[in-house]
Amino acid sequence: MAQAGLFLDQDQFNCSICLDVLRDPVTIPCGHSYCSVCIKGYWDQDDFLGFYCCPQCRQSFNPRPLLGRNTMLSEVVDKFKKTGLQVAPPEQCYAGPEDVECDVCTGRKNRAVKSCLVCLASYCDTHLLPHYESAPFKKHKLVQASKKLQETICPHHDKLLEVYCRTDQHCICYLCMTAEHKGHDTVLVETEIQQKQSQLGELKRRSQQRIQEREKDVQELRQAISSLTRSARSAVEDTERVFTELIRSMELKRFEVRELIKAQEKTAVSQAEGLLAKLEQEMSELRRRDAELEQLSHTEDHIFFLQVTDVE
Repeated sequence: MAQAGLFLDQDQFNCSICLDVLRDPVTIPCGHSYCSVCIKGYWDQDDFLGFYCCPQCRQSFNPRPLLGRNTMLSEVVDKFKKTGLQVAPPEQCYAGPEDVECDVCTGRKNRAVKSCLVCLASYCDTHLLPHYESAPFKKHKLVQASKKLQETICPHHDKLLEVYCRTDQHCICYLCMTAEHKGHDTVLVETEIQQKQSQLGELKRRSQQRIQEREKDVQELRQAISSLTRSARSAVEDTERVFTELIRSMELKRFEVRELIKAQEKTAVSQAEGLLAKLEQEMSELRRRDAELEQLSHTEDHIFFLQVTDVE
């Protein structure tokens, strides 16, 4: 494979939990692979939550998936270790400004991948091998490379901070227990971490429960808003219909009143015009009679005048 120009990087075969080359690799349902012991330990901490997630993609599973050994990946990793296919350029292993430097390297230091809480030093891949191959070093506790390694050391006794003082609520070493923390409520750091993780798990569970309750409240409120919106829309439609019918009724009444007034006007005008014609006729007759009387008043025929006035 190397002769064909295939270059592989060790990071491709690293477990994202322990940051070391996969040992007894297993693949979980989402497709990511881990050391069998690493993923088991990671999920053991989530037992109290009731669901289990992938450390990389955070996909959750319930119930806890059964783990089966990834035979093909295991064989590839074994060949990787035996044939040394990692031929990535050396400069890629050098520590950058944000990386933790290997405490053993001389000259230009490589990037540290692990820190030892017993040795109080950080190691690159090469200088970390004794911790995997030598029996005395295998008991040392390795963690992800950290620039804050000195913060795990007691400033008074230069011992590892392995004890937690619950009375004063901070980490101490074994020598501190016999001095200023004598008689205090103390436990191992791992014990306190487990309890804190348990408390954190309970807080997360309560938080998730409150989130679900709030989501339910939000859903109910949205439904109430939707119902109010529909009710308001229905009320507006009913009001529009009532007012439309009322306006139509008023328009009809207006038309009827207008027609009634017109009919009354026509009747009244007709009557008035008939009376006017009768009065004009009477006035015409009176004018004619007046003209005759005027003419009679000027006649010189006394006999005719008397005859006419006697008749009238």
